Amino acid sequence: MADPQRPGDADTVRLLARADELLGRLESLPGPTAQAALEAVRVLTEVYGEALARVVEAAGPAFAGRLADDELLGHLLVLHGLHPEPVERRVARAVEGLRPAVRERGGDLQLVGVDGDVATVRLKTGGCPSTTAGTTAAVRDTVLALAPELSDVRQAPDEDRRSAFVPLDTVRVRPAAAGSPA
Repeated sequence: MADPQRPGDADTVRLLARADELLGRLESLPGPTAQAALEAVRVLTEVYGEALARVVEAAGPAFAGRLADDELLGHLLVLHGLHPEPVERRVARAVEGLRPAVRERGGDLQLVGVDGDVATVRLKTGGCPSTTAGTTAAVRDTVLALAPELSDVRQAPDEDRRSAFVPLDTVRVRPAAAGSPA
């Protein structure tokens, strides 16, 4: 049962947006007071990260997995480098979770890989461009929700498309006309 004194998901989203706004304002202010305030936030973040690391260590792997399943706690675990599941596995889980819905619409979705902070997927859709754009956005949002440390989700080129490449030497070489020297 949820604690009525604790903020809900919508309240948490508003709190995070407010924190981002305030930090942005602080970062734009010149002077030593603003720098000291930002340094205080950084130090507190490190302290809270260490506290969270101790909780995760004391709780053990099963409980750490349960913590990671909560969206807010999962983000905190990623922020502090404590998430028990590697980014590649979380991205694969997101892709596999979306795949049935994409297939239901006549398409397919595959994870190509994760390189640094970018995931690459192969998305085939059978729909119109607006459907494709919506599906692409949904894939991106879902992957980034499970792997917030990524900076982007890119689409791999479609392997089924045939290249229009024509070798240059086949264009330049002209057959010899009858009676002309070779």
